[in-house]
Amino acid sequence: MYTNYHPRWHRKPMSTYWWLERRSYLAFILREVSSVFIAWLVVFLMLLVRAVGRGDASYQQFLDWSARPLLVVLNIVSLSFVVFHAITWFNLAPKAMVVYVRQRPVPGHLIAASNYLAWAVASGLVAWLVLGG
Repeated sequence: MYTNYHPRWHRKPMSTYWWLERRSYLAFILREVSSVFIAWLVVFLMLLVRAVGRGDASYQQFLDWSARPLLVVLNIVSLSFVVFHAITWFNLAPKAMVVYVRQRPVPGHLIAASNYLAWAVASGLVAWLVLGG
């Protein structure tokens, strides 16, 4: 209950742009924003699958639609956010999980490196399949 003699707690006003004060805050906000672009890519891929399933005419119409400059820019920005999202997640993985081998923790850089190696192998496999290997 408030009385005239009760101390008022001082709370420092928080700026709207608090996330610009430190690089780690900015990375956090960008990582959260990246989820919107990742959702866009999921919708885009579902539309692609639907167009392929409806036949050649629908697929060609989808290709014409997706060649618009706005969509090309949106997809390039989305791809950059996906890469940023993956890199920040791989760098966070050693802090999120501790792996033990023979009762000793595996160093964090080895956990991150294994994630990057798996990413490179999966990307190489996809590139090989797409390029007709």
